Amino acid sequence: MLADTIFYTALTPLVPHYSAVSGLGSGGVGLLVAGYPAGTMIAALPVGVVFDRVGARRTLVVAMVLMSVSTLVFGWSHAAAVLIAARVVQGVGGACAWTVGLAGLAGGVPAQRRGRYLGIAFSAAVAGALLGPAFGAVAARLGTGPVFSAAAVVAAVVASFRGLLPDHTEPQAMSLRDVASVARRPGISRGLWLTSLAGVGLGVLGVLAPLRLHDLGASSGVIAAGFVAGGLLEAALSPIIGRVSDRHGPSHTVVWSLLAGLLTFALVPLVTPYGVTLVFVALGSTAFGTLFVPASALVSDVTDALDAPLGLVFGLTNLMWAVGQGSASAVSGYIADATSDRVPFFAAAGLCLVSALLVTRDKEAR
Repeated sequence: MLADTIFYTALTPLVPHYSAVSGLGSGGVGLLVAGYPAGTMIAALPVGVVFDRVGARRTLVVAMVLMSVSTLVFGWSHAAAVLIAARVVQGVGGACAWTVGLAGLAGGVPAQRRGRYLGIAFSAAVAGALLGPAFGAVAARLGTGPVFSAAAVVAAVVASFRGLLPDHTEPQAMSLRDVASVARRPGISRGLWLTSLAGVGLGVLGVLAPLRLHDLGASSGVIAAGFVAGGLLEAALSPIIGRVSDRHGPSHTVVWSLLAGLLTFALVPLVTPYGVTLVFVALGSTAFGTLFVPASALVSDVTDALDAPLGLVFGLTNLMWAVGQGSASAVSGYIADATSDRVPFFAAAGLCLVSALLVTRDKEAR
């Protein structure tokens, strides 16, 4: 998961480089950036099926081989079509990596400590997201070919540690036709919705919060600092959230994350000092980032109780995150242009409120 997010975010400082060497216009750059999440979205469910059939170790090898080869091609190629295709393949490898990370942990650690380890895993993913732009800056300085070649070697080395992973002893013959029945099972649908909502929250913040801060007078450096602060806070809190989830149940931490998200979306479009807005943006990004931990723990607990296939369930989880964040990123900007930024912010706040009430009702019913 650390490797995946490094590869995913490394492109950010390299966009001008690839635009220049490959003759990509704005549309081409958009396709290049979208290639990675597109690959993840396309592969999420098939990879889940593969995981259930061949286990964590073999899926890890597939993940690292895809990442290694595609990264090597991406580092040395200048052709736009090849770069975009390599980015899509990286995204497929990323889907494998996240399925191995989440389903492998869910199936390989005791249920009473699962939240803690999932929190550590998400903390590693956040660390990768913070390190990725620095990795890309080094590639821009020293050359994409040599630097990405070194990264390809590292990815291959990671695959050599597959023996450290817990693995299935009895493969499950699942298929994509089983998706609907698995997703409808009690509790799993709730966890999938919370995962999607976390993606929605991050998508809305990622598009509209920088624009709001810019309108209030914040510089690019200040805006970046706010998101970095949120990432650091998320990385620090994720293992703690996991431990609390283990002790009191996933729903306990879900409610607090949703309330923090509600507060963020309700106040960001109203407050005017950009320093105060920046605090709420950091709070919101932390709230939605850490929401993945109890949502994943909830899905894991229900999967255990129902003896559902881990790979397919976490393939669905990856898909719901990608759909939530991708659709919110695309739609929120258009809604803000057609109306005002308050409309998507308040709509997201409403989703947080309704979800918090439903989770609280379910807790009381139990």
